Amino acid sequence: MGLEWMYWTFPTAIFFITIFSMIIGMLVWELISPTAVRKGFLMIPTTRGTRFFLGLLGSAYIHLAWMAFTDLTLWIALPISVCWIIIVIRWG
Repeated sequence: MGLEWMYWTFPTAIFFITIFSMIIGMLVWELISPTAVRKGFLMIPTTRGTRFFLGLLGSAYIHLAWMAFTDLTLWIALPISVCWIIIVIRWG
């Protein structure tokens, strides 16, 4: 039984680099302009970081639903997910 390693592809690397960059960007944004707790269409008190996390979580569910209910490429779901994250961060 040998050690099994994850096979990293270029798209996988881009995905994790993007998520890491977004987290760093959120950190810088928080340091420059601290967030205030507010309620949006999510109907719960949230901070900017909470809305970002919920946006990422929703994006994952969008991709899972896309794979479950369509045979189309995931590249179509990507802009839908990005729009969802932007909407949740802005108005959530």
